[in-house]
Amino acid sequence: MMHRPACLRRRAVAPSDGFTLVEMTLVTALLGIVSAVAIPLMGRAQHAALEASTIGSLRAIHGAKVTYAETCSGSYYAPSIVWLARPPRPGQAGFISPEFTANTTDRYVYRIRFSSGPTAATAPATCNGLRAGRAVPSYFVGADSIQGGNRSPYRHFGVNA
Repeated sequence: MMHRPACLRRRAVAPSDGFTLVEMTLVTALLGIVSAVAIPLMGRAQHAALEASTIGSLRAIHGAKVTYAETCSGSYYAPSIVWLARPPRPGQAGFISPEFTANTTDRYVYRIRFSSGPTAATAPATCNGLRAGRAVPSYFVGADSIQGGNRSPYRHFGVNA
């Protein structure tokens, strides 16, 4: 009968053997450390994504205002978001996405507010039905965090004419 060296012999394993308490404690500690590092990073990434989306919304509104001024109103701006949503001709799309239907819109954790300047008496009638003298020479669109407080990580954004 041939004898195997001790390093090659199989250890008899009983079916009741499992993880020891020390092994379970180590695994739990490692999971705690990984989650303690990952959770704040995920929160920062979520804040960055919300900010990027809000900046994109402000760019969309600004782009619609510029397009409206260049093509529809003789270099004047629409006095409200509602006028941007109105199409220049029946069957055409408005100047802005249908998701913006009011001067104040809540998107995620930001409130986007549109404010117009004073009306210009010299403004012509526009292609989408706004009467002469009702368009404005300036505007401001701002985005403020809905979640207030001193510890709010959210920033404020704005764009104007």
